[in-house]
Amino acid sequence: MNKNLFNDFFQAEARMFLLATIKIALSEDGPDLTSLGLFEPEDIATAQIIAKEDTVVAGLPLINLVLEFADQEQKCQVHLNVDEGEKISTGTLIAAIQGPAALLLKAERVILNFISHMSGIATETRKYVDALDHCETILLDTRKTLPGLRYPEKYAVLVGGAKNHRLNLVEMLMLKDNHIDRAGSITMAVEKLRAKYENCPPIEVECRNQEEVDEAVACKVDRIMLDNMTFDEAKAAIETIPDDIETEISGNVTLETIAALAEAGPDYISVGRITHSAKCSDMSMNIISM
Repeated sequence: MNKNLFNDFFQAEARMFLLATIKIALSEDGPDLTSLGLFEPEDIATAQIIAKEDTVVAGLPLINLVLEFADQEQKCQVHLNVDEGEKISTGTLIAAIQGPAALLLKAERVILNFISHMSGIATETRKYVDALDHCETILLDTRKTLPGLRYPEKYAVLVGGAKNHRLNLVEMLMLKDNHIDRAGSITMAVEKLRAKYENCPPIEVECRNQEEVDEAVACKVDRIMLDNMTFDEAKAAIETIPDDIETEISGNVTLETIAALAEAGPDYISVGRITHSAKCSDMSMNIISM
């Protein structure tokens, strides 16, 4: 994978949200009175992060970021033993960290919460990506992410090999049934958006049937989402959509159904499960020397 993916993704607004989330995570714990009561500032320890199950690793750069927030003097040294995005097996040494014992113990849970959650998403995403390796259809995520964790979760999707649908409500305008009902029709909704914004972002229309697909095509929108259609309905709809309009299948897509749905020929399939239902990867962080 792209070794610069983390820095490329976490720029400007994305980095601001990430740093704010790390700060909140550390603040939630408050001072670690247990460790501060048992260890002296000069007590140096080495900790190891170990994979307790097979996983795709994501979030490794956050180890340093969490430690930097927890310790402004930057007394810790981090040695990574695997690469971001690498698929590793149970028992693999992920990283070794050396620093003040009390600091390592305070940062332990925050570090593990981030990388185990992000690795779980990357692992689940990789399964769906592998299911599509026979075709050109691209896997997308959705905005079904945990509040405050939008950017780490969507970054983990990239590590897993998929693409982001949209990071926010600015990158792409999506017309759903509520918007269409308010405007009166797909045509009127598209016209209002294009009149409202001088440099109108790309417009995607969520379509529930062939009639709506035909109207969206007539409006020359940028992308048409086929929402909760059967395979036959989606395949028939895609055949009527010109090549210059992107197509996306969405709605109740599972690992068991995604390969078959891809045979309908969409450009994209979006799956909320890769973020909202991904299981955290099991990892541990143990002090091995003092």
